[in-house]
Amino acid sequence: MLDRLRQQGFDVMVSNHAEAILSVDFAAETAELVAILSEVRLEAAELLGSGGGEAASTQRMRRHLSQAGWKKHNFRIETTVDGMPVGDGTSHEIDHVRRGRAGVLALEIEWNNKDPFFDRDLENFHRLHAQSVISAGIIVTRGASLQSAMRGIVEQYLADAGIREEADLMALGMKARTARQRASVAQAVAAGETFSAAFAHYFVADKFGTASTHWTKLTDRIARGVGNPCPLLLIGLPATIVRPYSAATSEPEL
Repeated sequence: MLDRLRQQGFDVMVSNHAEAILSVDFAAETAELVAILSEVRLEAAELLGSGGGEAASTQRMRRHLSQAGWKKHNFRIETTVDGMPVGDGTSHEIDHVRRGRAGVLALEIEWNNKDPFFDRDLENFHRLHAQSVISAGIIVTRGASLQSAMRGIVEQYLADAGIREEADLMALGMKARTARQRASVAQAVAAGETFSAAFAHYFVADKFGTASTHWTKLTDRIARGVGNPCPLLLIGLPATIVRPYSAATSEPEL
């Protein structure tokens, strides 16, 4: 089942026998997830217009997962002695939990957070798996191809859309840029760079920089053993999910 994502350019990594567990004990739930992710589409304009929150495409993906039964859940774990609670206990909120006949799957989407959020997710999966609460943990984030293509995507969109100054970007719902950000772009343009190239450079560095959640930051943690021994499925969204400007619609759908 996961080969469908691989063939579409998604980054896919599994650890601790996760693929065997998902294909046998959670075949229906995994097929459900693969079908949803295979249909994810992102309008280039959404990269600019999503402000400080999630892109509209991520919100749509969350909605589709929730409609399919992948619901938010807060796991509460307490220790008791002779029926009496000991200590304050711990809580682990997971954005998407899917309950199947064979057990429970936990999924987090990290579209564009600070990269330490990966540590939080993986440690939560580790603790929940150690308590036999979940059978596997899943993380979806920006894939390697999408991360490396981000600057070019933004630059091409601005050029194709005829955006020549920052004032034009406010119509897309972009939050106000800082004085430093505006000055950096203005200096690059004054030095002969096109507005689309200058803006894309500084915008992507600020918003989707190397310290944010993306594929390399996630796999670095897996290489260090973070989250072990919980079975893990990691999925990176590819650059091919982005629709070019000519195909953009005013109300994009998954």
